[in-house]
Amino acid sequence: MKKTYKSPNISCVSCANLIKASLEDEFNDITVNLDSTPKEVTVEIENEEQEKRFFEEMEELGFKIEV
Repeated sequence: MKKTYKSPNISCVSCANLIKASLEDEFNDITVNLDSTPKEVTVEIENEEQEKRFFEEMEELGFKIEV
């Protein structure tokens, strides 16, 4: 199921490219909306465990997810 999360500290195309390059292998199709405020990341999440991994990996990259 596709889910969209808000991340206030994504600021540019380089941030979006870093997220995509780092996480696409595990989460497939990732879309980063740079036109919204805060920025939005849409990703395919299959279960709560995968969602938790997504939050952790985004945090490791330096991008906090607003819950």
